[in-house]
Amino acid sequence: MTPDERIHAFTELGEILNELLRGELHHPLSNKFKERFDTDTEVAFHHNGWFDKPSVDKALTHLLPWLSTDALKAWTSPYLETFSPESPKTIGIIMAGNIPLVGFHDLLSVLISGNRVMGKTSSKDPLLPKLVLDILKAIEPRFTDFIELTNDRFSAIDAVIATGSNNSMRYFEHYFGKYPHILRGNRNSIAVLNGSETKEELKALGEDIFTFYGLGCRNVTNLIVPSGYDFSNFFEAIEPLNAVIQNKKYANNYEYNRTVWLLNSEQGLLDNNFLIIKPQETIGSPIGTLFYQFYDSSSEVADMIHREDRNIQCVVGKEYLPFGVAQQPGLEDYADKVNVLDFISSLD
Repeated sequence: MTPDERIHAFTELGEILNELLRGELHHPLSNKFKERFDTDTEVAFHHNGWFDKPSVDKALTHLLPWLSTDALKAWTSPYLETFSPESPKTIGIIMAGNIPLVGFHDLLSVLISGNRVMGKTSSKDPLLPKLVLDILKAIEPRFTDFIELTNDRFSAIDAVIATGSNNSMRYFEHYFGKYPHILRGNRNSIAVLNGSETKEELKALGEDIFTFYGLGCRNVTNLIVPSGYDFSNFFEAIEPLNAVIQNKKYANNYEYNRTVWLLNSEQGLLDNNFLIIKPQETIGSPIGTLFYQFYDSSSEVADMIHREDRNIQCVVGKEYLPFGVAQQPGLEDYADKVNVLDFISSLD
């Protein structure tokens, strides 16, 4: 396949996913996959209680801007000389399962570059990656020889891209250290407020906090606020997002952390019955909670961001990433800030 043929196939994939999400079926493959799409996006919840239908639909919707001809051409244009390899590499991909289809960008990066995927899906997300890849293979059957999903140990691979927890990093380093690799652990995101945010901006910040129940590396888990900041406007703005507490897993996490912190007589706790916020400098907070810390100067904020750079995925705020789009990264917003196309292009 040429780069243009691969781009065309992924663009068609985007069109089909859009039709399936909207229920407006025109493409023959939309009709062919409709029943399976409806089943798999519903059954995903039984494999993972975080993957309710709204979350799955949102994850799929967030892929659509990537799957356009213009976006794919702009993203890949600097790499075209390396995108028709005579001997394609086989790249192992270990996918996380914290949010639906979180490994799709890695799959896209390897396949759009003309290389082969040997993928290992997470037990928490076994259905959705296979569904999307099966639609892609139906669009362009030549991808069949470039895609293998396995539950076994990788064999005959040339490189590895693995995503997991900080604990799993030790496993990754032990087994895959001899290969060219990208190994990702835990990261979280922060928001910097200055006190002038509108109600609409604070509600959008709520989306950055609660989308996918706070499980993604791009979810805001720590607020950096001016000394003496009044949280009443923040709580009022995010009140419309209180439906998160209807998810049993979220509610259990919220109740557990509230109980523990109250028993420990933690100071500075604020609670609106679906989110607890607590003063703490740690970047990552438990589900159902949000840490916050005060600052007195912009230089203090800059120093903190620099100090925690390896733990921060993105920064939201008036002078940073706009509120409300943290969970809608572009194709060039690479996880852990490691350019996957650069990595693939560097393979001998």
